[in-house]
Amino acid sequence: MTITRRHLLGATGALLGAPGAVASAAASGGGAPALDVRHYGAAGNGQAIDSPAINRAIDEAASRGGGTVRLPAGTYLCFSIRLASGVSLLLETGATIKAASVPRHGTTQGGYDAAESNAPWEAYQDFGHNHWHNSLIWGENLHDVAILGAGLIDGSALSRTYDWDTGLPLVHAPGVANKTIALKHCHNVTLRDFAILRGGHFGILATGVDNLVIDALRIDTNRDGMDIDCCRNVAISNCIVNSPEDDGICLKSSYALGAARMTENVSITGCHVTGGYLVGTLLDGTFQRFDRINAGERAYTGRIKAGTESNGGYRNITVSGCTFETCRGFALETVDGGVCEDVTFSGNTMRDIRNAPPLYLRLGARMRGPAGVPVGRMRRILISDLVCQASSPMPSILAGIPGHAIEDVRIDNVLIQAPGGGTAGMAAVQVPEDIKGYPEPRRMGTLPASGFFMRHVRKLEMSNIEIAFDAPDARPVFAMDDVAGADIFRLFATGRGQASAFSLSGVSAFSVSGSPGIPDRSVAQTENRTSF
Repeated sequence: MTITRRHLLGATGALLGAPGAVASAAASGGGAPALDVRHYGAAGNGQAIDSPAINRAIDEAASRGGGTVRLPAGTYLCFSIRLASGVSLLLETGATIKAASVPRHGTTQGGYDAAESNAPWEAYQDFGHNHWHNSLIWGENLHDVAILGAGLIDGSALSRTYDWDTGLPLVHAPGVANKTIALKHCHNVTLRDFAILRGGHFGILATGVDNLVIDALRIDTNRDGMDIDCCRNVAISNCIVNSPEDDGICLKSSYALGAARMTENVSITGCHVTGGYLVGTLLDGTFQRFDRINAGERAYTGRIKAGTESNGGYRNITVSGCTFETCRGFALETVDGGVCEDVTFSGNTMRDIRNAPPLYLRLGARMRGPAGVPVGRMRRILISDLVCQASSPMPSILAGIPGHAIEDVRIDNVLIQAPGGGTAGMAAVQVPEDIKGYPEPRRMGTLPASGFFMRHVRKLEMSNIEIAFDAPDARPVFAMDDVAGADIFRLFATGRGQASAFSLSGVSAFSVSGSPGIPDRSVAQTENRTSF
């Protein structure tokens, strides 16, 4: 008898004992077949609580030394799912893990795992960064963990941590969860291919997670898409995040682990972030535009950011090949004593940047953390090959504080289409330092520049910079205060009207050359305001 491929597949399926077992075996890495959660009591009907069955399957896989736990198509209503080392959770196409509802004031009968104490560190970061167990899916002190597959995780019933969310439970109430996936002190973690809808405060919170791969996720949520906190060796790629009311992809370095731990060796590549769509309409493909009316001040956030929580700082960060749409721009912040250094932002595109500048680099001294920590540093920042269409009149911002300058910044090959329209009154504004403030560009108020506002900066190189204005702007293109060693080459400022190209105060070792319509000029030192 001739042995055909069909005979081989049929024989293999018979040996494994069930239709579809070939796929299950492949999903578990070619070893033992994946464990089907239905065999452990999961109904997948959207009515029964299936988390106990899923946890039984995870425990069984872990007891065998690892493996894959498989969720076939269906809706699995769940409270907390607890991950285990060596176990992959496979969400097949059509499978949905759905967060179960909890009454507004919580429940003492069942519900999600309790928020564990993080004393004595809880005062140094927001509530959401102090707890991990109060989540739909969580893991702590684990290794070799994965969540895979084309299924969906629906966190619509999770708290967003806002007490004024009347339709959602209060975050401090018993049995309430506020995160979709939370991981603490883990290594060798892979998150791939699935989608998250309305992820609570965080779609993903990874704290102290090393060797983390996040690939091809679709996140459509009403607060942060993913927060990467105190993590090392992280690759985020090919993800799509719609988060109109908070950040899309956010790097942090909090004190939540009881020490200042740096976030380092991170690449963010090929991702799309936006704040432009009604939550849910990115995933369902209708792409209904977000309406800011009645949406509050957080509308259109959706950006890539490193900052806010910044005790440990950031090192070796690359953001490349990403697109920003109808959101805030790129933010790089350190205000709690951390060092931010060796950052590359290259080959990115932005469109419809709102409520914020295209680029925001901020070194401050909020110093939320243990006493006695010195002010941090920001240095060796490379920004190149950026194209941006901005809807906000805010200029890009590079701002340190007195005695603590941003250092060693190079910006090359940048094209920004700006709306213009700034007035002479705006050009005369004196900007407060806000040394200890929360790092958000809108706190600086109206800014006296149309292209770049720079204050407390050392060693700046810029070349091939074009800023094209839709309408004339009365503000100078560049406003520089306390800037030392600035070299500008080939600046194009088109459509600005009669406004000055530069306004300098307390600037030394400044030069501009090769710029059409702007005479070559060198300035050794200027104390008083000089414009040209």
